[in-house]
Amino acid sequence: MSETRCGFVALLGAPNAGKSTLMNQMVGTKVSIVSPKVQTTRSRVLGIAMVDEAQIIFVDTPGIFTPKRRLERAMVAAAWTGAGDADRIALLIDSAKGLDEDTRSILDKLSESGRKAILVLNKVDLVKRETLLGLADQLNQTGLFTDVFMVSAQTGDGVADLLKFFSGILPPGPWLYPEDEVSDMPMRLLASEITREKVFLQLHQELPYSIAVETESWQDRDDGSVRIDQVIYVQRESQKPIVLGKQGRQVKAIGAASRTELEHILERRVHLFLHVKVREDWLERRSHYSDMGLDFDV
Repeated sequence: MSETRCGFVALLGAPNAGKSTLMNQMVGTKVSIVSPKVQTTRSRVLGIAMVDEAQIIFVDTPGIFTPKRRLERAMVAAAWTGAGDADRIALLIDSAKGLDEDTRSILDKLSESGRKAILVLNKVDLVKRETLLGLADQLNQTGLFTDVFMVSAQTGDGVADLLKFFSGILPPGPWLYPEDEVSDMPMRLLASEITREKVFLQLHQELPYSIAVETESWQDRDDGSVRIDQVIYVQRESQKPIVLGKQGRQVKAIGAASRTELEHILERRVHLFLHVKVREDWLERRSHYSDMGLDFDV
């Protein structure tokens, strides 16, 4: 039997670079939520991929941007902590956007840290070849990257080569997780995240980021099904009817979408009950940050 390898690869990038989509693609299942809204990933999410004898533990970090509020500061701090603790850093860049302000800021911070990274140009299916090669050349000249990969996280193009590369550069060592485990995220938290994703997808025009989802109870039933009760917290009374919709239609649609995905992931019947409550101060509650694995005091 060949030697086992194991290590952490942090996925860094600006908001909406496609980190969560890429991680889900590499792990082979949903472990991180995805939406067109930027800053969807709030906390550190681990995704675990097995390639031959290597266990690659991906750290999907919140998108890095210039933070203004406490939650944003905590998210950005979590991203850099994830990078600092990892064996390797992969910087994901949206090829269609190129070098925007957020990405330049990440490059500056990388340069200050003295760490080298692996460059992953994403969304290559949306960009002309000459544009792509020009961007790769421009980034290569920074001297910050050891290797360059071009992928489409959406279609999966180039992802197998990237995985093979990661598996070969990890240090020898025992696996840290069981072979069939794909994430360290508790199911209660993953269930909350999936519902939060459905809220974003269905209400991304109407609702700002001031929303949280909490799994209040999880009851395994004798017939093999599970009853999950969740609360969708909004910050203002005026936001409650937006989530509920006319005659409760909107929250029913959110619940139906979330239940369908949870049944697919859990491979059993799910009875999901959603409640909408106003909690004006959830963005300033220390316990909520602890639940997300974020540092309240950043």
